[in-house]
Amino acid sequence: MGLLDRMGVIVKAKVNKVLDKFEDPRETLEYSYQKQLEALQKVKRGIAEVATSKKRLELQKVKLEQSMNKLESQAREALELNREDLARLALQRKNQLAEEIEGLNQQISELQAEQDKLSAAEKRLSAKVEAFRTKKELIKAQYSAAEAQVKINEAVGGISEEMSDVGLAIQRAESKTENMKARAAALDELVDTGTLSDLTGSKDDIERELSELKQSGDVELELEKLKQEVGKR
Repeated sequence: MGLLDRMGVIVKAKVNKVLDKFEDPRETLEYSYQKQLEALQKVKRGIAEVATSKKRLELQKVKLEQSMNKLESQAREALELNREDLARLALQRKNQLAEEIEGLNQQISELQAEQDKLSAAEKRLSAKVEAFRTKKELIKAQYSAAEAQVKINEAVGGISEEMSDVGLAIQRAESKTENMKARAAALDELVDTGTLSDLTGSKDDIERELSELKQSGDVELELEKLKQEVGKR
């Protein structure tokens, strides 16, 4: 295989791959079904044409038979009038018509055989088309179901990926919340110990010192009270 041949094979492969990607098998099946219906219609038209031709010959045969009967009557009448010559001429024409009728019978027989053959072919083709239609609908239903399942799976996959991202976001939010709570607790502790001023303004330095002095005074009073109770003993 030459270089050009190999390139041609590669191009065809790539084209087929692209076509396969965009081809909808349901449309392909419908197209094939329509083509089969068209072929079936052609066979039916052929049967109708043959039947029409046969009917035309049969009508022509009827006319010839009527003419033969008329010639036979004329021959009888000529003999009754002693005109044997006219009777002979009428019979000669009758025999000619008989030959024509025999030819028509042959043609009619051939057309009947052709009609029977086409009718049999039409029945076989109709059965095949019907079988294809049933198979087509089954494949279309299966393909549609599979397509829907793929879309559902893709949607579920997309949701799973989004939920994964949401989970990470929740983890980050929880981590930040815990850090913020720890920072708030630390600041509260520093405020309580006086390391930091209470930013809410609930206690200033003077108020805190007075509170400490009050606590110290309470301790001294309680100590003196205990000393007196011990001394009495």
